[in-house]
Amino acid sequence: MKCLLIASESAEVLFHWTDLEFQQNIQEQYGASQEEGQGLPAFEDMISTQFAPIIISSSTLVDRQGDSYTSFTTESNHVYVLHQFDECLYIAVNGDGEEKEDDLRRKIYVMKKMIEVLFGMVTLSGALLKRELRPQDTEQRARLWKHLQSLLETYSHLRENDQSFLVEAVERLIHPTLCEQCIEFLERRLVQQLNSSVERAGEEVLHAFILVHTKLLAFYSSRNASTLTTSDLLALIIMAQNMYPSNVDLDDPSPEDVESTSGSGPESFYTPEPSPTDRDSSDSEKPVRGSTPVFEFVDPDVQMAEDSLQTLEVSPPDPSAPRRVFLEVSLKDGLYPMMPHSMYCLPLWPGISLVLLTKVRGRQHSNISTSAVAMSVYKFLEAFAKLEKRLNEGQGSAAARGQLTIHDVRGKLDRFIKALGQSEIQSAHLQQVWTDFKNQAFTKSGSGFTRDLIPWCKKMKTQLCGVYRQCFLTDSGSSDSPRRLSPALQERAQTMVQDKLLDWKDFLLVKSKRNITMVSYLEDFPGLVHFICVDRSTGQMIAPSLSITERTTSELGKGPVAQYIKSKVWAMVNTTRRYLQKGYSTVTLRDGDFYFCYFLWFENETGYKLEAGDIPVLPDDSAPIGMLAWDYYKKLLRYYSKNHQGEAVKCYELLTIHLGVIPTDIILQHCRQLATKLWEPSRNPLL
Repeated sequence: MKCLLIASESAEVLFHWTDLEFQQNIQEQYGASQEEGQGLPAFEDMISTQFAPIIISSSTLVDRQGDSYTSFTTESNHVYVLHQFDECLYIAVNGDGEEKEDDLRRKIYVMKKMIEVLFGMVTLSGALLKRELRPQDTEQRARLWKHLQSLLETYSHLRENDQSFLVEAVERLIHPTLCEQCIEFLERRLVQQLNSSVERAGEEVLHAFILVHTKLLAFYSSRNASTLTTSDLLALIIMAQNMYPSNVDLDDPSPEDVESTSGSGPESFYTPEPSPTDRDSSDSEKPVRGSTPVFEFVDPDVQMAEDSLQTLEVSPPDPSAPRRVFLEVSLKDGLYPMMPHSMYCLPLWPGISLVLLTKVRGRQHSNISTSAVAMSVYKFLEAFAKLEKRLNEGQGSAAARGQLTIHDVRGKLDRFIKALGQSEIQSAHLQQVWTDFKNQAFTKSGSGFTRDLIPWCKKMKTQLCGVYRQCFLTDSGSSDSPRRLSPALQERAQTMVQDKLLDWKDFLLVKSKRNITMVSYLEDFPGLVHFICVDRSTGQMIAPSLSITERTTSELGKGPVAQYIKSKVWAMVNTTRRYLQKGYSTVTLRDGDFYFCYFLWFENETGYKLEAGDIPVLPDDSAPIGMLAWDYYKKLLRYYSKNHQGEAVKCYELLTIHLGVIPTDIILQHCRQLATKLWEPSRNPLL
C-alpha cells in the first residue's frame, strides 16, 4: 500500500498518487460507512477527508509552536513521512513494509525535483504553484496529474531495477570507439546542421545525447552551453523513459557472447535476437486513479497576479511538440537554477532515443529576450527573498548591505518593467505592486524597512513568478509560427542518427543489458561477487550488469540466486547511506556468506589520495543523500575543499561484495586495486 499526496495548508489536494491497494482500502472504508442506495463520493474527496486531520494538525503545530512532526508509524504499521516545502505539504505513505522512512523521504524530494523541472520558478511562489498543480479545468487537471503520476511510477520502477538510479549516477555504455564516433557525429554533423537550418525557428541546440535504455551512448554540448548537472540529466532520463518506456523483456545474449559485450576483450560482432516491436502508444499511458474532483478553490492571494495572466491551454499531445523543462545554468556571474529549455525526445528504435535540449527563443517584437527575463526574475526573487528573511529576523537596516541591495534592485527593476511594457508580457499588475512597495519602503509617509514590508515582499515575489509563468508556461497568444524545430527537421535528425547506428542497433540493445560483467574481473579478484564505483565529481558510475531473469544464466546464477544478490546490493546501498549520514566514510560488515565494504575518499587532480577528513553529520530528517533530488556530494566537495584551497578535489565511492570465505586482508587489497583499475584512462577513456 503506497501513496504520495501534495496538499495545501487548508487541506486542499494539489496532487495525489496511490497504488491500487491503497485506493481499494480507502474505498472499502467509505463503502462500509455509506448508507444503502448511496454511491461513493469522488476518490479525491475520499483521500482529502482521509488526510485532512493530519494536514490540519501539522499546520496547527507549525502555527502555534513553530515546529511539527516529520514522520510517524500507526498501530497498523503504516509509515507516514511529511515535509513542508513553502506552502505545500508533501505526505508519503507506505503500508506494505517495502519502503522505510528514508525511501519515502527520497520519493518526496524526487517528486519536488520533477515539479521544479516542469514548472521552473513558479515553484518559488507557493500561491501560484497551488494554482498550477490544481488547474480549475477538471480535464486539464486530470491530464496533469496523470502525467505526474506516470513520472513517479517511472522513477519508482527505475530505482527498484536500475543500479544507476539506485546510486543516482549516470552510467555510460563502455565502447570507446563507438562512443567517440557518435560524439564526433553529434558535434560535426547533427548539431551543426540543426543550428544552421532555417527550419529551427530560432531554437538553438545546446545539448544532444543518445540514450540506450537508461545508459548514455554519447553526449555532446555546444561551446556556448552550460554544463548539464547530474541532477538535471537524471531527471531528463526519467522523462525520456516515461515517454518511451524500455522493454525490459529483451533477451540476454547467450553465455558465449558475454565476453564480447563486456568491453574488456577484443571486439567481435554478432547478431542477437531481433528486438520486439515498439509498444502501442497507449501502453505507456497510466490510468488516472480516482474520479475527477467536484469542487473548486480560488486563492484570493493570487487573484491579482492571475487576472493578468492567460490560462494555460491544454491541447491533445503533439508528437513533434517539445516539452518545456527548467534546468540549472552556470554562467560567469553565477548559477541560475530553473532556466527554460525545450526538450525533444526522438525515438530511434524501441529502447534507443535521441534527446535534444534547445535554448528557448526570445519573443518577437520585444526588447528583452526570454532568457534575460528568466535571469532577471531569478535575481529579483533572490533579492526579495533575502530582504524578507532579514525583515523576519528584525534586520531591516541590513537591507541596504549585501551583494545586491534593495536600492540596487530599485533601478534595475524599474528598467526591467519598462522593457516588459514594450513586449507581449502583461506587466501592469507587477508595476502596480512595485509602485506600492516603493511607496512603503522609500517615501517618508511609508513604513520603511520594517516588518510591515514583509507582505509586500511576498506580493512582489508572486508578481515576478506570474510574469515568469506567462513567459514560459502559457501560450504567448501571438500569431507567430510555433517556436520549435519543425517536424521535418526533427524527422531529418531522427533519420541521420538512425542511419549512423543502423548496423549497431542490435549490438547496443544487448550491450546496454550486459555493459560490463564480472567475468572480466574474476581472474584478478577471485571471490568478488559485485561492485559499484562512482565518480561523484562527474556523477558517473561503473558496475557489472545485474541479470536476474528466469531464462538467463549469468555469473550471478539464475533467477532466484541473482535476485538474492540484487536484493543484497540494494540493501547495502541503503545501509551505507545511513552510515554516511552519521559521518562515516568507511563501512565493513559481514552478512551471512558475504562480506561488504564501502569507501568514500577524495583525490586531487593527479590521482593522489588526500587525507581523510571529518564528514558532516546530517540530522535524521535531512534531504536524502544522492544527486537527483539534492546534490549531497556537491556540498560535500565544497565542505572538504575548504582545507584544500587552489586544488581540484575529486570524490569517489566504492562498494564491493565478496564471498565471506575470502580473508579480510585480501578483500581490502582487492578494494585498493579495483579502485585504481576502474578509472584507468586506457580502460574507460570517456568517464
